[in-house]
Amino acid sequence: MEQTGSYPVKVYIYDVTKGMARQLSPVMIGKQIDGVWHTAIVVHGKEFFFGGDGINHCAPGNTILGPPDLTVDLGSTEVPEEVFMEYLTSLGESTFSGDKYHLLDHNCNTFSNEVAQFLTGKKIPSYVTDLPSEVMSTPFGQALRPFLESMTINPGGNNMRGQP
Repeated sequence: MEQTGSYPVKVYIYDVTKGMARQLSPVMIGKQIDGVWHTAIVVHGKEFFFGGDGINHCAPGNTILGPPDLTVDLGSTEVPEEVFMEYLTSLGESTFSGDKYHLLDHNCNTFSNEVAQFLTGKKIPSYVTDLPSEVMSTPFGQALRPFLESMTINPGGNNMRGQP
């Protein structure tokens, strides 16, 4: 039986550089950036994220990245867990299968933004979603593009494949 109610929704934001981007960005790319962001959505007692092996989940704050650097409260959702899991399964079989991961154009932040809108109608912070184009618009970003194109990130967790 489906429960009804209101469930809190948060976005966890991690700086995968652990502060290095903030220190080195003025010299490397000619402008200050505060971090290179990985995001995840926390709802129904789990943290959900997208990486090189598809959609994953873990206990909140239990990725290999450690605790989040920032937590943003997106409000709440009326979407019950059962419906949400069906939605994630559908995404994992289509738009967010592991082979569709791309560090710059279709990544964890793309996933978090889409899921946040599905659950709450709100987007994740624009400083997260705008960062790749901001960095790629610099000469250093253009020079790094071939290297970045080949990267995938996998923060751990349990893969959603085959789960209801």
